Formats: sequence, C-alpha cells, structure tokens
Amino acid sequence: MTRFTNAGMAAEEEKYLDDLDRLLEEILTIDLQGIVLSNTRDEAQGTKVKVRPVLIRGELVFQETLYKGTQVFHTNLEGDAMRARIGMYLATLFRQGVFRSEGLESTVLVGKKGRMTIKTRRKQRPLPAVQDSVPTADRPSMERLAALSHNRAKRYILTDGTPVDFLVGLGVQTPEGRVTKAKYDKFRQINRYLEFIEDVLDALPADRTLHIIDFGCGKSYLTFAMYYYLRKLQERDIRVTGLDLKEDVIAHCNELAGKLGYDCLHFERGDISTYENTAEVDMVVSLHACDKATDYALEKAVKWGAEVILAVPCCQHELNAQMHCETLQPVFRYGLIKERIAALVTDALRADLLEQHGYDTQILEFIDMEHTPKNLLIRAVKRESIGMKRRGAGSDIRGVTELLHVKPILEQLLNEEDID
Repeated sequence: MTRFTNAGMAAEEEKYLDDLDRLLEEILTIDLQGIVLSNTRDEAQGTKVKVRPVLIRGELVFQETLYKGTQVFHTNLEGDAMRARIGMYLATLFRQGVFRSEGLESTVLVGKKGRMTIKTRRKQRPLPAVQDSVPTADRPSMERLAALSHNRAKRYILTDGTPVDFLVGLGVQTPEGRVTKAKYDKFRQINRYLEFIEDVLDALPADRTLHIIDFGCGKSYLTFAMYYYLRKLQERDIRVTGLDLKEDVIAHCNELAGKLGYDCLHFERGDISTYENTAEVDMVVSLHACDKATDYALEKAVKWGAEVILAVPCCQHELNAQMHCETLQPVFRYGLIKERIAALVTDALRADLLEQHGYDTQILEFIDMEHTPKNLLIRAVKRESIGMKRRGAGSDIRGVTELLHVKPILEQLLNEEDID
C-alpha cells in the first residue's frame, strides 16, 4: 500500500502511520462522507483541505479541495494516491483531521513532536428504505452510488418522507413525514441553513459542551433545526439559548422543547441590546433581527469571542437615514434604489468590521431571491491567530463612511468595547 514514509522515522512514529493507514484504507470507500484536515502549520501552503468521493465516468475517485488564502484548488485522486496524500499532509502540514463515513467517525490529532492520536467511534448503520428485492449487503452502496451521481436530485440533510419530531411539532411535516405544501419553502430554508452549519462544524470545539445563542429566534424553526442537527445527528454536546421579545412565542417554544425532550434547548424573553451572558459562547446566530438589533448581536458575538457567527440581517434602516453624497445624488434621488444600496452597504460594512476584529467573513445567498429579498447571510469564522486583522480593512471602511457621511452603529459599539 502506497503511503508517506520517512527513512529516519522512529518506530513509534512508524506505528502512528500504520494506524493512520488502516483508518484510511477503511474509510476511503464509496461510504465516505467527508474528510477535513485543518490546524495548519503554514498558512501559505494551505489553511484547510476537504476530501469527498465523486464518480467520474462511472469510476470512484476522491476529490481534494485545498484552501490557500483566497484561492481554492481541486484535485481528483484514486484511493491509494489519496491515502498517501493525506498521510503527507498530516506529517508535514496539518495537525488535525476529522474523518466521517457511514460506519465510523474518527479524529486525528498530531502533536508538536509528531505524535499522532487517533480516536474512532463506530456508528450503527441503518438500513435504507429500498425495495426488498435488493440484497441487504448491497443497499448502502447502491444508495451511495445514487448520491454521488452528478445528475442526482438535490440532497437534503432532512428528507421529505422521513418524519422528524420538531418538523412535525411545528407543522412542517405530517406525522407520516410528508412536507406540507404550505411549508415546503420553509423546509428548503431549514435544509439550506443546516448546510451552512455543516460547513462550519470543524470550527466548533469538539472537546466540551458547545454554547450557542440564537438572538431574535422568533417561532424558532431554525433554532429547533440547529439543535436537532447538532444534538441528534452529529451527537454533539450542546446547550442552546433562544432569545426573543415576544412572551407568547417564548412560552410556545419552551413547551415544544419540553414535549420533544430537547433538554438542552431553552428560550428566554429578552432584548438583544441589553442581554448579558457570563458563560463562554461558541456560536452566535441572529436571523432576521431587525435593523440595529443585528449590530448588537454581532457586537456581543465579537466581545464573547464566539468561534462562529451566522447572521441574516433584516430592515437595514440605519444608514438609509444618514447617507448623503453629492456625487451619487442622481442615484439616491430614487427612494427605492437608495434603500437597497443602503442595505447592501450596511451588510458589507458589517462584514468588513468582523474582518477587522479577527474573523474570516463571507456574505452568502441564504435562499433564492424569489422567496424573499432578505436573503443574504453573513457567515464569520474566527481566525486561528487571535487578534489578527485583515491588513488595510480599517482604512477601507473609513473611505466608504466618509464618502457616504455615515457612522455605522456596529463600528461605534466595537470601538466602545475596546476589543482591538
């Protein structure tokens, strides 16, 4: 079997690679769900690698996605070559690997002296619901082959036809698991949201209880979805707090959480701007918090040092009332155009401010524009180098704020906290 080796390697290190080889030989099959290598030794060589199985002209290969700065590189390799590649990465570049397949989940940690620790948890594989004529042993592979097809239908994390307790409780599904016609857009939104969370799983600590706060949770479709995904599907140790101003909504959500046995999900009535928390917070969520409420949520997330921030802003009125620019007056004279520009500028400045304060930040499309114009999601992941700021970000923001004569509340809040 091909693998990375070193002629001068000590016997103990050789054993670590033997253990890694056995893991890779078992997991690099059609049942692979994904591999993520992170905690880089050299950001110039790459910050993260993801590996997934793909079918190309009917042949199973493994696609590597290497993240290097703002660039992304894709390479397709066969099994033996990918085993050697991953061994090389863990020996020379990355200190952590997370490996997931249908039957197991493993974490590989590499110490400063090269010592490798591998922890593996076996999972019971459920039988898929397929026709009885298909032999049991062939069923998982058939499902995976269908899932890997490039012409496959959209894969949802939660599927229509399989009942999920919170979806039934919120009226999105019937007790039989069918998505109700009136709630299908909500069902798609929930799945899209879970994809965003899936993408940041590796940024969240895996060695302790995760504390997550959802600001402005409302009816909490997405709060329940997040809890179900992390607690039930990913088996993470979590504690989730939902905050909203409406007493009846909070009472209903706590009642449903109790009925479902979601013991680590709790809802409170409170205002985002005055909310105080003394415990460690790992992830802050703010979905459709109106106007400045989003800014207060972002400010608190940065102050707490949250590893992940997910925000879908709404009703960005603040800068619309402030914006003035003689050069752009022919554009601003149209109220609707000015309002939309103000909303986009507001969210761009929010993202840039998060970059200033140590977060790698993206603005992504949450759901299709045809469903709602409030479809942008700000996703921020804390950088490994605490306090590191993107060079030039502050001057970039000043240029925009001076041009438009605006003072974003988030900039003021972050400066007041003196968390630079």
